[in-house]
Amino acid sequence: MAAALVRVVSVANRGTGRFFGTTVGLGRLVAPLGPMPNENIDVSNLEKLEKYRSYTRYFKAAEQENKKKHWWKTCKQYLTQDQDEEAKIDIGLPYVPQQWKKIKERKQIMKQNHQNRELERAAHLRTLLIPLDEVKADWERASGPYHMRRVAEHYGIYRDLFNEAFFIPSVFLRVAYSQNEECIMPVYHGNVVAASEASSPPHVTYEAEEGSLWTLLLTNPDGHLRETEAEYMHWLVGNIPGNQVTSGEEVCHYFPPFPAKGTGYHRFIFILFKQDRPIDFGADLRPVPCHSLKMRTFKTLDFYRKHEDNMTPAGLAFFQCKWEDCVTQIFHHLLDMKEPVFEFDRPPVYHPPQKKYPHLEPLRYLDRYRDTNEPTYGIY
Repeated sequence: MAAALVRVVSVANRGTGRFFGTTVGLGRLVAPLGPMPNENIDVSNLEKLEKYRSYTRYFKAAEQENKKKHWWKTCKQYLTQDQDEEAKIDIGLPYVPQQWKKIKERKQIMKQNHQNRELERAAHLRTLLIPLDEVKADWERASGPYHMRRVAEHYGIYRDLFNEAFFIPSVFLRVAYSQNEECIMPVYHGNVVAASEASSPPHVTYEAEEGSLWTLLLTNPDGHLRETEAEYMHWLVGNIPGNQVTSGEEVCHYFPPFPAKGTGYHRFIFILFKQDRPIDFGADLRPVPCHSLKMRTFKTLDFYRKHEDNMTPAGLAFFQCKWEDCVTQIFHHLLDMKEPVFEFDRPPVYHPPQKKYPHLEPLRYLDRYRDTNEPTYGIY
């Protein structure tokens, strides 16, 4: 039964004719839609209740209770509604997950390995060698794309770049910055790369079919100095034949990361698009060299909407970077501007009202309320 509504309107000031309104909802309590939690427990005699005696028994009982269907909703169910998940749009390539036959084969191999005494002996003696390259390749084919999607959702990449639309990165993108002939700095999914290590264009590889065309984008959604929702485009290469990035059309040349001082870690995101046909990037072309922040202002969502009929996101990799000394040189020499510095304005230290008789307080309690600018040496 709907509750009755009573609206009260009063005059606040007769001279000005201003009004204020108040809406009051009147209703009465109704019986719950089902049994309440722990309704069958006799609270008056808790000593007679059965004890679990161990955490394992309690955990199993809690799991069984959690699997039951209840008429009420938990706090998590109220915060994450099912319709929000259904409203998200998949804009990526169709991805076929691993078949059940392959999963059964893997379980059978694991069962055989558990029964192999030689493997068990080698594991105890610490002489067992695991082929990590094969394990990584199997992970990339099986559950790797789903894990990468979860990591991207955790870092808010789909939210900030595609307005909650998502894609499963079915094409594994390998990005590495070369420091010298022997040392390289790889880019995974959220690892930290120093600004000095990313000063030159990286080496990008991926598996591509012969005759296919691709587009590679590097953007920073956290570094714009004027607009909150805008980005800075650091690199854009289009019409890449296969996996030959150097043979593609460089729409915007590479620019090193320049996270401003005091802004923390920035996300630098590589996105690989698969093209259906050659695309004319004349409207997106930037001059060489392009050291203007205004010309590098960019929005991935607008770029994708403009070319969504001819390209589809397929690969993803990103790293985090923060300010260091070399960023100052980028602002002064490349961007030809003063370096912005952001500082946190800390509020004054709060002290509760002074007690007349401070009992069990520190020895220098009265120094907190001293009317002077002399330092207290950071004790409080």
